[in-house]
Amino acid sequence: MIYVYHYNSPLGGITISSSGTAITGLWFDGQKYFGVTLPENCEEKELAVFDEAKRWLDIYFSGKEPDFTPPLLMQTTPFRKAVWEILLTIPYGQTMTYGGIADRIAKQKGLDKMSAQAVGGAVGHNAISLIIPCHRVVGTNGSLTGYAGGIEKKVQLLTLEKADMSACFVPKTGTAV
Repeated sequence: MIYVYHYNSPLGGITISSSGTAITGLWFDGQKYFGVTLPENCEEKELAVFDEAKRWLDIYFSGKEPDFTPPLLMQTTPFRKAVWEILLTIPYGQTMTYGGIADRIAKQKGLDKMSAQAVGGAVGHNAISLIIPCHRVVGTNGSLTGYAGGIEKKVQLLTLEKADMSACFVPKTGTAV
């Protein structure tokens, strides 16, 4: 059984899902790929893991870096999981490029090169947003592109974290991976 909980954030509603012991999804309501890992029948229920996620979100939205990560269950392909694990290493208030992640994946796999576009697809399909910080990924040229929650939310999240966005810009046509 998959359980869900609704959290009201300063940036809008968030739906969190859990297996009962770990977080399996976290989406801004209505974002691209919303609920892709949710089965048709979910049960709303109070769970200890939701309490941990709520505490994490409360700390995060207060403008502070949470000093813990709730238990996570990444239900995805091995490639996406490898990308998401790199996302978890991006420090609070900092960014990394799609190309930088591609270079790390290539090195892990013993390859000369990895497609930044393939990385972009994996980042865009992150089912546990915020906690797995896909909003911290930017284009090599500084473009704040590719956030499934929307470019406006990406800017708000990076601003909340006091990230240096002096070299970043919002593209003329917003994109979500």
